[in-house]
Amino acid sequence: MSATIIRNVRLIHLETAAIDSTHIFINKQGIIEKISPVLPDDFEHYHIIEGNNHFVLPGLINLHAHLFGNGNALSAPSTPFLKHLTFRLINTQLGKNWLRSIMRKNAQTELQTGVTTIRVVGEGLYQDILLRQQINHGEFIGPTLKASGPMLSAKDGHGTPFVARESTSISDYIQNCHQNIESGVDWIKICITGGVTDAKALGQAGQVQIPLGEVEAICQEAHKHDILVAAHAESTKGIRIALKAGVDSIEHGFSMDEEIIQLFKNNPKAYRGYSVLVPTFSPAIPFVKLSRKDLGVTELVYQNGKAIYQGMLKGFHQALQNNITIGIGNDASMTLVTHYDFWRELVYCKKLGKLSNQDVLKMATSGNAHILGVEDEYGTIAVGKIADVILLEQNPLENLKALKTISLVIKKGIPVDKTQLPKLKKVDRLLEKMDDKA
Repeated sequence: MSATIIRNVRLIHLETAAIDSTHIFINKQGIIEKISPVLPDDFEHYHIIEGNNHFVLPGLINLHAHLFGNGNALSAPSTPFLKHLTFRLINTQLGKNWLRSIMRKNAQTELQTGVTTIRVVGEGLYQDILLRQQINHGEFIGPTLKASGPMLSAKDGHGTPFVARESTSISDYIQNCHQNIESGVDWIKICITGGVTDAKALGQAGQVQIPLGEVEAICQEAHKHDILVAAHAESTKGIRIALKAGVDSIEHGFSMDEEIIQLFKNNPKAYRGYSVLVPTFSPAIPFVKLSRKDLGVTELVYQNGKAIYQGMLKGFHQALQNNITIGIGNDASMTLVTHYDFWRELVYCKKLGKLSNQDVLKMATSGNAHILGVEDEYGTIAVGKIADVILLEQNPLENLKALKTISLVIKKGIPVDKTQLPKLKKVDRLLEKMDDKA
C-alpha cells in the first residue's frame, strides 16, 4: 500500500459540528498522518483519492449485530428433535463453511454501507472468530470485528442451541465462559432473560433464566481475563441481576428504577466501574408500526414484541434523562433488520429520544468506540487514528438519510469496492410502510 491523499473533502467535526475543507493524508500502514488544507508540492507521488468536495465522517460502528441471517423472517424448526438435528447438520465442516460464507457476505454488506466496525454478539460455532482472523490476516477487506462467540444461556434458554451454549450450574457457566475466552473472544455475551423470538408464553420474553450467582461467576471469570460482559436483558428484574453481578453492557433493556439507574452510573463490580445500555429498536419498532399479518408472527410473539418495545423505550428515555452511557446497535440479522440499513437505527434513536443528528452520529462513532475500548484507533478522524472513513454527497448533520447513499467507504486507507448489494424486496416494502406511518 502506498501513501494516500483523500483530496478535497469537507470534514465534519462531530464534537462541534464545524466543517472544514481539507485533505486527509494516510500513510502506508493505513494511519492518518496529517489533515491539512494545503497540498504538498510533490502530491503527485501519493495515491490520490478524489474527494469531490464530499462530506467526510468516521466509519460507523454497529455495537450489536449478528451475521448469521439477512433480515428475512427467522424460522426455527418446529420441534426440539428437528431443532437439534438441524444444529448437528450445521455443526459439520460443510455446515460451518456454509455459515461462514453467509457471515462474510453480510459483513461485507455492512462495510459497503458505512459500518467499518462491528461487535458481533452471538454466533454459535465460533465462525465469527474465524471470520475476524481472515479479515485481520488480510484474506479479504472486511469490517473490524469484535466477536463474542456463542452466547451463554440456561438449558433450553434464549438462543439455544443455534447461537448459545447451555449451562445448568455455576461450574458449567464458568467452563463455557473459559472455553469462549480460550477460543479468542473479545466479549462474553450472556442471556439473562428470555427473548421475543423463543418465548412460549405471554410475558416470558423477559423472564429471568440465569440467577445472580451464576451471572456473578461469569463476570468474575471474564473480568479476570480483561474481557467485558454483555447481557441480553429484557425485564427490570433481569437488568437488576445483570448490574448487581457486574455486567458491563445491557442489550435491549427495559424500564428502570432508582437502584438500577444508580448501578448503571456507578457499578463497583463492572470492569470499568459503570455499565452501558445498548437499546436495539430496529427489530422492536415493527411490532408497533406493522400488523401481525405484515410480520407473519403468532399472536403470542406479537404481544410479547409490543411489550418489550414499550419497556425498552421507557428504559431508553430514563437513560437519556439520567446521563447513562448509551450505545447504538441494530441487532442485524433479526427479522426486518438487514445489513444495509444501519442508518435506520440512528433515525429511530433520534426520533424516539428527541436527539439531534449530531448526537446520534457521535454515539454511532466516537461513543461506540469508547464503549468498545477502541477510541485510540477508531471513532474519529484525527492524526494517529486508523483511516476508517466514509464519504457522502449530502450533509448528515442536516439529514441522517444521507447515510443511505454512501459514495465511498475507506477501510484502513483502502477504498472498498462496490458490489451489487443483495436487497430484500419484501422487507424493504414493509420498512417503507413503516416510514409512511412515521
